[in-house]
Amino acid sequence: MQLREKLRILADAAKYDASCSSSGGKKRDSLQSKGIGSNEGMGICHSYTPDGRCVSLLKILLTNQCLYDCAFCINRRSSNVPRAKFTVEELVQLTLDFYKRNYIEGLFLSSGIVKSHDETMEEMTRVAKSLRDEHKFAGYIHLKLIAGASSELIAEAGRYADRVSVNVELPREDTLQTLAPEKRGDIIRKSMARVRLGIDEASDLRAPAFAPAGQSTQMIVGADGSDDRDILAASRQLYSSYGLKRVYYSAFSPIPDSSARLPLQAAPLMREHRLYQADWMMRFYGFASNEIVTGADGLLDLAIDPKLAWALAHRETFPVDVNTAEREVLLRVPGLGVKSIEKIIAARRHRTLGLEDIARLTRSLEKCRPFLIARDWRPSLSLTDDANLRAKLAPAVQQLDLFA
Repeated sequence: MQLREKLRILADAAKYDASCSSSGGKKRDSLQSKGIGSNEGMGICHSYTPDGRCVSLLKILLTNQCLYDCAFCINRRSSNVPRAKFTVEELVQLTLDFYKRNYIEGLFLSSGIVKSHDETMEEMTRVAKSLRDEHKFAGYIHLKLIAGASSELIAEAGRYADRVSVNVELPREDTLQTLAPEKRGDIIRKSMARVRLGIDEASDLRAPAFAPAGQSTQMIVGADGSDDRDILAASRQLYSSYGLKRVYYSAFSPIPDSSARLPLQAAPLMREHRLYQADWMMRFYGFASNEIVTGADGLLDLAIDPKLAWALAHRETFPVDVNTAEREVLLRVPGLGVKSIEKIIAARRHRTLGLEDIARLTRSLEKCRPFLIARDWRPSLSLTDDANLRAKLAPAVQQLDLFA
């Protein structure tokens, strides 16, 4: 098979994996490393996947051949798709060629499982090792770990990659067993624990670097019966247990010749978006996972962002005085972000803030007005209790097509 055809097949096969952010990587450049490449800086040309995500990495599979038959995966064993496999040398050369043409800033490498977990992981690690040691490549590398690979191979992957990740796939163990019976949640979690141990050990400055950009994972949204409350609870557990940098959410899209156990319709992209907003609320705004979803059906409201939905469901908490409220209280005001709140707290040390001051410190004054008190502003009772307040604050929602 020609290299171009392999690239077409294996780049397309990788498009469903969303966990390819390069944030958090250690700064390196060609001057520091006396090699080629850089993992940050200007002049990066970004590529766009068919579902609209912007990536600046060569996002590729080593192979789409796989021993597993996961119902939700286009590359499952029983799927009728063209198969291809790169050699280690081909992938190394592709990465270097793409970088030299300024198409990418690094490599995101995943793979189906061929022959064994260890053999596949060993080949993926050889790609990263060759780029670093033989070609002095200083760009970003993200390796998707094969759950169940040996501790030695995971340790080696962490030494050469900026970030590593193991996909948990689904938020519930029972549906993982139903839709991916050859995968085991305890093996996935064991691999994640090994990564956390490596990262913790590397925090000692005398120890070798290990995945300096941390580890991440991905969950498919809408492939099983998990509601948003289930998903956020699973994410909270993953963050606290394994010190993840990010949990990525990927809206399920029907695949050819799919199992009757899967939904016929794609999950709304807006649901994926709301989950990212809710995830942000857990990580940066002090919300517990079990208080974000306000609906009885366990789902986030698609029409409004979850922070506004929480505020409308807890109107007794508002309005709050922007000049005296604690930071934790201000974090719950719709329209106020973390940076805006830091500016507000710094400014109110020197003066009593009015509505005009708030307008200069946030971009969402209209959204936060009904929920706060300022020097020259107090919302009327008719405004805070207005049954139409939701309609006034919520923008119109237009659902996007995943592959339009």
